[in-house]
Order: sequence, then structure tokens, then C-alpha cells
Amino acid sequence: MMVPMPADTGLDPEQSAAVLAPRGPVCVLAGAGTGKTRTITRRIAHLVADGHVSAGQVLAVTFTARAAGEMRGRLRELGVGGSGPQVQARTFHAAALRQLKYFWPQVVGDTPWRLLDRKFAVVSSAAARVGLSTSTESVRDLASEIEWSKASLIAPEDYPRAIAKIRREAPVDAAKVAQVYAAYEELKARGQDGMLLDFDDLLLHTAAALEEHSTVADEFRERYRCFVVDEYQDVTPLQQRVLDAWLGDRDDLTVVGDANQTIYSFTGATPNYLLDFSRKFPEATVVRLERDYRSTPEVVSLANRVIGAARGRIAGTRLQLIGQRAPGPEPEFMEFDDEPAEALGVARAIKRLIAAGTPAAEIAVLYRINAQSEAHEQALTKLGIPFQVRGGEGFFTRTEVRQAVAALRQAAGRDDLPEGADNGEALVSLVRAVLAPLGLTNEEPSGTQARERWASLSALVALTEEQLVHEPELSLTGLLQELTARAEARHPPTVQGVTLASLHAAKGLEWDAVFLVGLNDGTLPIQHVLGDANSGADDVAVEEERRLLYVGVTRAREHLQLSWALARNEGGRKSRRRSRFLNGLIPEDSPASRVAAPSSGNKKRPRCRVCGKPLIGTSATMLGRCEKCPSNVDLELLEHLKAWRLDKSRELKVPAYVVFSDNTLMAIAEQRPQDNRGLVSIPGIGPKKLDNFGEDVLAVIRGELRAATLDI
Repeated sequence: MMVPMPADTGLDPEQSAAVLAPRGPVCVLAGAGTGKTRTITRRIAHLVADGHVSAGQVLAVTFTARAAGEMRGRLRELGVGGSGPQVQARTFHAAALRQLKYFWPQVVGDTPWRLLDRKFAVVSSAAARVGLSTSTESVRDLASEIEWSKASLIAPEDYPRAIAKIRREAPVDAAKVAQVYAAYEELKARGQDGMLLDFDDLLLHTAAALEEHSTVADEFRERYRCFVVDEYQDVTPLQQRVLDAWLGDRDDLTVVGDANQTIYSFTGATPNYLLDFSRKFPEATVVRLERDYRSTPEVVSLANRVIGAARGRIAGTRLQLIGQRAPGPEPEFMEFDDEPAEALGVARAIKRLIAAGTPAAEIAVLYRINAQSEAHEQALTKLGIPFQVRGGEGFFTRTEVRQAVAALRQAAGRDDLPEGADNGEALVSLVRAVLAPLGLTNEEPSGTQARERWASLSALVALTEEQLVHEPELSLTGLLQELTARAEARHPPTVQGVTLASLHAAKGLEWDAVFLVGLNDGTLPIQHVLGDANSGADDVAVEEERRLLYVGVTRAREHLQLSWALARNEGGRKSRRRSRFLNGLIPEDSPASRVAAPSSGNKKRPRCRVCGKPLIGTSATMLGRCEKCPSNVDLELLEHLKAWRLDKSRELKVPAYVVFSDNTLMAIAEQRPQDNRGLVSIPGIGPKKLDNFGEDVLAVIRGELRAATLDI
């Protein structure tokens, strides 16, 4: 019988089931905003409090230093470990680095090595040796391919065959990439100061040490008994190999993930380990967290509709989020003439939100690629709105932050401070006094540079106040230790300013208000996954782009705006179309529901063939009638058309929707065109589709062709 425990307090039934699950394999399928961090930290606390394991025997792995820092903070708040050994919450690479430093003498001996934290120079030398370009762009592409290969456990000699099998596009000839990869490994092995190990090598050597040396494995497994892996949908084959080596033949493992937030497959990440968890561990406890505590029901509804259109195996596991917050404003959709107009419109909306009381730090502008940031930086600067670009300069490397930390260290070394001035409630006043000469004022200054400096210093004060909540007797020395730990973990405090970030960089974060910008076909989904007339779209990659939009939507707590621009430059041709992922999401009565403006100003808007009103929205335009107007569809013909489409898709080995969408078939069954002219009048049937399928479709309409799959 399950006995209520302190770890169970305040949890919903599903969270409680995950926390109190028996020791052994546990899989938590946790949707966005469902409290996964709270759940897994409570589970760790429960296992420790119940005596199943000591705190020092738990290794919790996350994918970012920030997430690891947050987990350690929550565990401290729960009192896990007390003053004794603490739970090790680290990234895969940080955990492997720590272990390798300890075991290296036993495994390798006296051979020196050092960490290669930046591989650009070595890859550049390898590219030059092979005769390839050493431009920044080329070297970065080659480095990415090497990282993907190592994460996927692919050796240099196997690279050409491996990418051919999965149809991965190489930046240059695959054989040349393989040569650069081999040269890169050779150069690392011949480093002047010993072996050079990149971050993937840390994992490879750690796994090998445990797999090939029983004494090392025994010592490690005696030390760590329980494992927790967050964001399990993003593990690579290499990371899974390390995890398997850590576990050995044990199964004390809790994994947490959401397959519909898989957005890093380009790095080698795969959700298959999450999807196959219950196959590997048939006795595993599987819990689904679907209660969304982050976002309003309106945002949750949109998120569900975005992911509801997904296809493929991953889509089959989708979690249906259930909003738990009070209702809020409906998400907004905005169409702009060009990108500068979009950036200015977003900046003005942000200014209104700030004026209404939303803190700038609780607002984010998210985009697909970093190049989209520039226009928004300019617009925010023009309106005097402070901002920070996530993924830019690291917080702890900023000049003013380094100066601040140095000043605080100097203050900590003084022996003339009044008693009690450097700890407890007085600590905040001391920090403010130390930072005042560096630019910390009571009021935010004017000028972009002065504001940025002030925001950084204010963030340090806010962090001090935050730490005092958890540790009321915090001293200046303790604060400096916290700053050092955060700098090492790249876990910055919150800076007062609007966040500009890519959708990938926004993963794991949340804001009160989110602006998703640049939602055009060719940007989201990005152009290279759409292919061309000869290759066609990469359906798997397109689905990952859809998941990117889903991740973006689920970052918003209350306010959400999605926007796109019809032209890139001011005064440019308005020929761009909004993202295909927005089809069916925009309310029909929204001004933004219309498609991109026609290239000719003389072209008339289509009208409903039933009531004669102008058609608004993609679906209505496709059908040739308002969605509320009565349908005169020939149901029997529609069934024949669907059966023919199924046969054709099997023949061509493509998904059925590639032949014709459901809306197109519905329009054909309603309008019953009798010739090619009638067919091409239906949106979605262009010259290529007419050439490929027109004759067959007309034959089906005339009753001259019947599909083999339809037994009529």
C-alpha cells in the first residue's frame, strides 16, 4: 500500500504517480509546462528520504548547464543531502569530464591530455591538408559534420556510406568530409602538449573505460546507484552508449522527455530511445504528464492544434495538453508588408506590454535563424527598449560583470567592514554599495550602453536577493562561490531586458509574452528541407520544423503573437507566403487570415460560389466556398478519389497528401470539373499536378477509372 509522503505534497495525481513509482525503470512523458523539473526533483527527494539511495549516489543528467543549475537549486530547497554529499546534477559532458579526470591514470596512464573546447583551428588545419576551403563558413560546416558523426558513433571510414543510407546532405563531397574527419582525429592525437580531446571524446573515452575495464566499472557503479536523465528525447547514440555503460546490468533509471519537442536531430539526437523505453524495460512504470501549468488555455489550445497536424511515428505519441490556468487573451496573428515593418510592429506591441506592466525580462522575440535578429535589434533600439540576445556574449564574460566580481572579491578581503555588514539582510546593501561606482544607480540611465551595463549590475543584485530567500544567512563569500559556480555552469541570472533568441535557444525557457516572428515558408519550415522540383520536401525534416513552432508556442505563458512579412525589404515585392504550419490555425475572421497579396494589383479576390462573398482563408479558397456555406459534395465520388489517391501514393511511394490534400479532393468532389481548365481553377492543382494526375482525376470523375483498393 502506497503511504503518503512529504515528497507527494502539492502534486497532481500523475506527478504523484511518477514521484512515488517503485525504484526501477520509470519513464515520464512530460508535455511542455507540466512541471517535469518539479516532478523529477521530488522523485529524487523521495528516493533519498525513503532510504532507497543516498543523495551522493544519484547522478542526474541534463542537457544544459542552466538546467543542471536549476535542478541543483531545487534539490537544495528540498533539503536533499543536507550537509553531506550532494546529488550530482550535470550535463553529459560535464559528468564525463569529471569521471575521465579521475579514471584516466588507471585506464591510460601518464599520457597527458587536455580539453579541446574550440575545434575550429584543428578542423581548419585538417581541411587545408585535404585541399578544401578554410573559410569560416566551410570550417563550421565541416565541424558540424564531425560532431554529428561522432555523436552518431560513425567512424571516418564509414561516413560516406552512413549519410548515403539516411540521405543526409553533406556540405561537400562525402569522401572529402571523411578525409577531413580522419585528418582531424590524427591532428588531435599528435597535440604538442599531449592528446587533445574534444567534448565527444570525453563521452567516448568514458564509455570505453567502463566497458573495457571491470575495476573502473565496479568502482563507478559502487559510487552511483541511481540515474535520472532529463530531455531524454534529445539523447544521441553516443550519449546512450555512455548511459548504458553507467548502468551496466542495473535498471534504476528515471527518464523524462517529450518526443514532440525533438528539435536537435541535426546533431544526432533521436527520440527512439524514449519511444522504445518500455520495450527495453517491459516492467517500466510509464506516466504521462499532460496538465499544463505554464500557459493559458488559449495558448495551450493553439499548441495542441499545431502538433495535432503532425505526421509520423513521433506524432503518434503526442501528449494532449490540458490548460490549468485561468483564461487569457487569444493568440494574435499579424501580417506585415515587409520585415522592417514587422520588426517595428513587434517593438511597438512590446512597448505597449511594458507600459501595461509586463516586465521587459518576461518578453521574448523568437525566430528561426539568428540572422533574423538584426531587424528586431534595430527596432527595439529605436524605441528605447532594452534587450539581450541569447546566444551572444556570455553574461559572466561581460566587462562590467568581470569588474563587478573583482570588486566584490576585493570587498570580501577587507577587514574593516562593520560586523554583520557582509551577510544576511545587510548583504544586499553592501553589494549595491560596491557596484555603485561601476554604474549601478537607483534609476535606469539613458543611453544604450549605459542601460546594458546597469542591467547587468542590477541582475547581480537581484541574484543576491534571490539567494537570500533560500539562504537567509548568506555571506559575501558564499555569494562569490555561487557566482563562480554559475560562471562555470554558464548559468546567468535574469537580465532586465527583452530576450531575442532562436527557437532552438529558447528550448527549456518561458516568458509571459512571446512573439514568434518571420513565420514564412522558406524560413519556417526552412528552405533546405523543402527541396526543389526535382527532390521534393524531406517530410521527416519538415515535421521537425513543425515541432520547432510547437516549442515556440509553448514558451508563452499568457501573451502570444505570431507574425510574418510579405516582402523581405521595404518596398519589395509582396510575394512571400506565410508558413504552411499556420494553415487552419488563423481564425477566419482575422484580417491576417488572407493569403499573401497577389503579385498583380488588378487580380480580384476569389468569391464564394454559393453566397458570392469574398473568400477569406486557405481552406475556404481551396473549396471555393465559405466554410459555413452548404456543401454539395458527391460523397461517392469523394470515396473513389480517396481510393485512387491511396493507390497512386503507394505506386509513387509517397504520403497520400503529396498527391492531393483532403481539401483538394473535397473541392474536386464538390465542383466536379469536366476538363483541364476546370481542374486548374481549383487551388492546389497547378501545371505539375495537372500533368501528373489530371487525366486520372478526370477519368475518376467520369466513372471510367476505379481504384483497386475500393471494392465497389
